Amino acid sequence: MRRRRWPRVLAAVLVLVVVAAVGGYWYARPLLRTGTGYAAHNACALAFVAERSNPGTDLPPNPLVPYLSTSVDDDAKRARTSIKGLLAGQEAAWSPETGCTVGGAPEVATPGPAPAAGGTNPFTTASSTDDPEVARLIAAAFGDELGDVERERLGTRGVVVVRDGAIVGERYADGFTQDTPQLGWSMTKSVTNLLTGRLVLEGAVRLTDDHLRPEWKDDRAKITVDQLLRMTGGLAWDETYDLGTPITQMLYGERDMAGYVASQELAHAPGTHQQYSSGSTTLLCSVLGARAKATSRLAAAQVFAPLGLRSAVLETDGVGTPVCSSYLWATPRDWAALAQLALQDGVWGGQRLLPEGWMAASTKVTPVPSSEEKGYAAGWWSNTDADGSLVEPTLTPDTYSMQGHDGQRVYVVPSKRLVVVRLGFSPEMSGEDPAVVPLVAALSR
Repeated sequence: MRRRRWPRVLAAVLVLVVVAAVGGYWYARPLLRTGTGYAAHNACALAFVAERSNPGTDLPPNPLVPYLSTSVDDDAKRARTSIKGLLAGQEAAWSPETGCTVGGAPEVATPGPAPAAGGTNPFTTASSTDDPEVARLIAAAFGDELGDVERERLGTRGVVVVRDGAIVGERYADGFTQDTPQLGWSMTKSVTNLLTGRLVLEGAVRLTDDHLRPEWKDDRAKITVDQLLRMTGGLAWDETYDLGTPITQMLYGERDMAGYVASQELAHAPGTHQQYSSGSTTLLCSVLGARAKATSRLAAAQVFAPLGLRSAVLETDGVGTPVCSSYLWATPRDWAALAQLALQDGVWGGQRLLPEGWMAASTKVTPVPSSEEKGYAAGWWSNTDADGSLVEPTLTPDTYSMQGHDGQRVYVVPSKRLVVVRLGFSPEMSGEDPAVVPLVAALSR
């Protein structure tokens, strides 16, 4: 009789194992889908926006990466990633105007009018002058004197130096050219500042506007446009790039990213605490789109076309809202043009595109009772903090910058009429300077 029980015991154990495995998978599924969503978007964008064929080179070190299976459908313009071809599958789809969107092409209700023929980007066809000293400094930014391992860790892919409105130095890594669009990640936030300035100039938006979401009936209604720009809105957030955090859930698990951000509760009274939040900028773009009665084409019409940027693609979420926190692709020369517009206080080709004094105000850090950041202003990083101290002592007080994930940097030094663009892939240098501050400091002397 005892022996006859064993099959039933084994069957029961097997059932428990299966139940535990299934339960464990469903518990971990949202975390896994963050990873597969990241990889699917990465593969889609590299294939169809950057027109590169090596998506694995842009995946950061993560224990999940060896288990990812990715396929790219060139005809359907889609990429799909899953765990070993079976679990937690996610796909991203490409469209010409909106780039790649996780979960399929966006449903755009109000794309807005197509951008009219606009200005000219003089950097598009400009020749770079051959300045040996600038070339030497750029070589250091590429890690020419480092060993192979350290040079790969540094990961510099493109550097452009502009002085007095002319390119005086430029270099690209193997496989990259001046025509290769590269992802700016959080440098997109600085471009969102320019977009906001355009709409302020046109009278569509005011920095003091509040009651930004119809569903906000509590103190969230007090949050202003300026507070979203400066990340002092007070919404609960966690910017840690890890599986299952709000930032990765927003980017890889939500079709309506702004709606997800708007659903967060207040952690601080608006205007009292500064916390870095990609959610704030994404939410801001939904507000700008609503006020301007346009969504996916807004940045193209208001910023890219007037500057003559041919490569710029600002990707959207599943409802057509631009992901203004993270997803602007552009060539290094187009990134330089965006910075040059800032350097010129919003004047381009003799036309004023931003309110006079916009950049001085946007790069001035506003004091708040408490802050987790040092030098963050209105979408730009300032080298002069609210108390007057320098964030980076080797740089001039008037220096300000765009900064993005994996080592993306664009520095503007108005007193030296200088713009420095550095793009790359440096995931192992989080919290470290990717050899660009010494470059900017030397060029600023």
